[in-house]
Amino acid sequence: MSTSDVTRHGVRGEHPGRQAVPAALRGGRRRRGERGMVPEAEFTSYYGRPVIKAPSWEARDIAGYFFLGGLAGAGSVLAAGARLTGRPRTARRMTLSSLAAISLSTAALVHDLGRPARFANMLRVVKPTSPMSMGSWLLAGYGPATGAAAWCAVTGRLPRAGAAATTVTVLLGPAVTTYTAVLAADTAVPAWHGAHRELPYLFAASATAAAAGMALVLSPARENAPARRAAVLGAAAETAATKLMEHRLGPVAETCRTGTAGRLLRAADALTVAGGVLTALAGRHRAAAVMAGAALLAGSACTRFGVFHAGLGSAEDPRYTVAPQRERLAQRAAPSSSPSS
Repeated sequence: MSTSDVTRHGVRGEHPGRQAVPAALRGGRRRRGERGMVPEAEFTSYYGRPVIKAPSWEARDIAGYFFLGGLAGAGSVLAAGARLTGRPRTARRMTLSSLAAISLSTAALVHDLGRPARFANMLRVVKPTSPMSMGSWLLAGYGPATGAAAWCAVTGRLPRAGAAATTVTVLLGPAVTTYTAVLAADTAVPAWHGAHRELPYLFAASATAAAAGMALVLSPARENAPARRAAVLGAAAETAATKLMEHRLGPVAETCRTGTAGRLLRAADALTVAGGVLTALAGRHRAAAVMAGAALLAGSACTRFGVFHAGLGSAEDPRYTVAPQRERLAQRAAPSSSPSS
């Protein structure tokens, strides 16, 4: 029995070093020869409640924002390539497609924020370490440039200004395509944060497949050769990035295989593979190109919505928050627990 006492001047009669300290508080290590008297605790539930608060984002707004932003950014790059290689119809139609996509994407973001003034407030500061701040400024620069490029392409006026605006869209388009992946991975949501290495590549590949699919739908058959190559490349990269992401997520990948996310990602896989194969086989066949393009667009949309729902599912189940944290702690403690220590 301890004989220490708490007085107004502090603890009296304490014996430093004699207090029992649990192994977990000593860094999870035991001394040599020490044997645990109780089994290791196994995590099953955090009182049946989530450990972190899941985002309150609506799938239609934010997943749609992810998809449409990627379609716009990658579409601008394809439009510029079509312009440089002498494919005017494809260039004009893809520019208009990017304008429509970025307009809808911004509308979805504003709808999620509640009112337009909140988007304007996000432009009051520039914070390089914040993906949300950088994304806001990307949209503020990319959207008007896309509108100017589309206006010049449709009217034929101010060709130099149109070329300058197109250049801006090409420079900002890739960032618009991938920054949403960084934005999602920067959260505490396990499925998104755990895939922070693969998610930008997945979003870039998915956007490439979607933009190439749009080009196959809109462009004449004689101009769609670059779009066909981009479609096959994008479909293959999207499929590979999805598989790599699920592999790297480990147990958290269960959220990508079950429920709404599982159904969406399986549909995305089937549509993307079908679209890529049909593109490779179709050649200049117009009807087949349209079908392949539609499949790629649908597959890309399913990928974004599937990743979104996987993130929500991982945030709602405390297992996917606690288990990866414990695994990381165990990996960090592994070298120091070697016999030489």
